[in-house]
Amino acid sequence: MSGKTFAEKIFGAPTGSIVFKKPDIILSHDNTASIFNTFRKMGGEKVKYPEQLLIVLDHNAPPTTAKLANQYESIRKIVHGQGITKFHDAGKGICHQIMADYAKPGMVIVGSDSHTCTAGAFNAFAAGIDRTEAAGLWRQGETWFRVPESIKITLKGKLNKGVYAKDLSLWIIGMIGSSGADYMSIEYHGEGVKTLTVDQRMTLTNLASEMGAKNAVFPYDEVLKSWLGDTFSGEGVWADEDAKYAKEIEIDLSELFPLVAAPHHVDNVKALSEVAGTKLNEALVGTCTNGRLEDLREAAAVLKGKKLPEDFQMVIVPASQKIYRQAMKEGLIEIFLDAGANVLSASCGPCLGTGQGIPADGYNVISTANRNFKGRMGNKESFIYLASPATVAHSALAGKIVDPRGIEANDKFPYTIEQANTVTIDENDNRRMGNVWNYADANDLNTDQMFAGNLTYQVLSSEPEKIMPHLFKGFDVNFTDRVKPGDIIIAGANFGCGSSREHPAVGLSHAGVKAVICKSVNRIFFRSSVNQGLPILLVPEAVDAYKPGDKVDVDFKNGVITVGGQQFGFAPLPEKLMGIFNARGLVNFIKEHAE
Repeated sequence: MSGKTFAEKIFGAPTGSIVFKKPDIILSHDNTASIFNTFRKMGGEKVKYPEQLLIVLDHNAPPTTAKLANQYESIRKIVHGQGITKFHDAGKGICHQIMADYAKPGMVIVGSDSHTCTAGAFNAFAAGIDRTEAAGLWRQGETWFRVPESIKITLKGKLNKGVYAKDLSLWIIGMIGSSGADYMSIEYHGEGVKTLTVDQRMTLTNLASEMGAKNAVFPYDEVLKSWLGDTFSGEGVWADEDAKYAKEIEIDLSELFPLVAAPHHVDNVKALSEVAGTKLNEALVGTCTNGRLEDLREAAAVLKGKKLPEDFQMVIVPASQKIYRQAMKEGLIEIFLDAGANVLSASCGPCLGTGQGIPADGYNVISTANRNFKGRMGNKESFIYLASPATVAHSALAGKIVDPRGIEANDKFPYTIEQANTVTIDENDNRRMGNVWNYADANDLNTDQMFAGNLTYQVLSSEPEKIMPHLFKGFDVNFTDRVKPGDIIIAGANFGCGSSREHPAVGLSHAGVKAVICKSVNRIFFRSSVNQGLPILLVPEAVDAYKPGDKVDVDFKNGVITVGGQQFGFAPLPEKLMGIFNARGLVNFIKEHAE
């Protein structure tokens, strides 16, 4: 009998099993008001286990409109009314950084944000969920998990000077693609692990969601033990030596070189030398990926005593107030200000375009963030390059992309991922034929295109009628005006990748879409769709067989998709989830069955 992976040990079940478990921590942020509205629709009055909840106001901190300010005030009332003690108000920090004060080895952590996986750096199982599922957890205290397949990444050697954890993350993403670890658990093994600090590990686990992974995790080793100090005295959880993996990857850290993710996809990875010299207008150091103290120190070491170019915009965002204070004590903030940068309060705003630092049309931005989708920073006419803090700082000073090693290299990234088409479908391109929307050529259709990130907190996910005018506007401008109940969507691979926002699934369900048939789907989007009673059918053969004009029908009872004259079978949802599906969503299911 073979050994067990980390995920199999955490859930006490083999890969592929469906288990129900009570998480140790349930994270939410500015979406808490929306979660509470859904919780009330489920018949909830008092949170079942308020000690599970960790709530952080960060995405719009401090709020930029009266509506957002009112949402923040409503969340404060929810917190006090429900007796929630783990609460951090605006400016205290980004939720994934705040989580560092709570996450412990062996915990199960879920959060209504796709980058909840960051907490895997602390030897915890941490995964993103959507708002409806979070509301169900408030009501019931537990949820279902599918025990994921696992990928073993073995690290050898040590990173060279000028190469960082961000480069390692981009190397893996560029190697396997943005859906290369879809629904999988990533385990980091090997002697190279001990050379990585906890801050660096948080960067790696944070970016697991950009590989499609459910979670990523590091061992409870001497590095983590020293970092946790006397706050933890347990044993942690780790995989057996003879555990079986779906995929194994070995990387020699000493062979890596500086990388960037070029617009408009995280897996559009290139050696920095391949884009060196690209003119820049703006730089960002911060976010939940690279706003930690080590990151700020790296950037400050580069900027010290120097001035940014004229008309260049640079934004620094410490990941938490605690980090901000320490940066002040070390003189880092003064270095940033003297160089001409703007230092903002701890916030997610610049990353998703809901706060300050929105780029102008045509701007090239170099950023330490985790996503560079078209329009991600609030302007779809800008271009975002992702890189390490040192690369961002050096490039900001130069006004163009330069190598942090101070050399002109001729590196070539050895992998190529076919990039998805990000062109907006205009009003003259009608993709609806009969009752079928033909997006078979659209791979990596992301949630920013489906529902713009800067609208996420302007419109609650519990308000489907307000979602509809914006649904798919960043992709197909015709969709929301022409979609009809009973319509079917044919799509490509990695459907619904990106953030955990559930607005697209809510909107599609509200519109009466009968089913989405696609080659593959993002894990969180799939869960969102189940929670909304929206069928997502993974039948690549049906997508490949479809020709524009074909009649498409779905027979759920018999598990058959008919495309033209061909038939394709599909497996129904696991039996334990059929109740949710048949109830047309988790809200109705819990309202009917909750004690």
